[in-house]
Amino acid sequence: MNKEIQSIIRNLQNVNSGEPWYGRPVYKMLEETDPSIVYKKPNADSHSLIELLYHMLTWAEFTLKRMEGDKEQDPAASEKMDWRDIDPAIHTWEKGLKEFKRIHKDIVTLLETKDDEFLKEIVDHRKYNFRFLLNGLIQHNIYHTGQIAYLAKSLG
Repeated sequence: MNKEIQSIIRNLQNVNSGEPWYGRPVYKMLEETDPSIVYKKPNADSHSLIELLYHMLTWAEFTLKRMEGDKEQDPAASEKMDWRDIDPAIHTWEKGLKEFKRIHKDIVTLLETKDDEFLKEIVDHRKYNFRFLLNGLIQHNIYHTGQIAYLAKSLG
């Protein structure tokens, strides 16, 4: 039985590309972001839009790697990549968005193979289970997309 898994899949897809209650979905807001402003910061202590996108990407990838049981990629590698230095020659908005979408598609594809018992499993190198991680990923996407929407409006 995977009733809860199906609910998580629906929530993730709804938040990312459906019709969430709070407004526009994550992908739409990211797609509407003007790439010409993504490297700007409102002040020295703030993150840029591109930093926020790659931060979201890091934790989506962390989630996928943990779900895959990837023993080669230590979670510390994700923590090291968190708030990475952005090189505009490497880290583009288009590339980040494409990768963000691909990773979420892979998460859904992998979730479709799981049953609800999987959600009770403890995430390696962590003290919480996959239910907490996956629901956290959804919340994380909403939280940072709100920041991106606000910052894009302020900068644009």
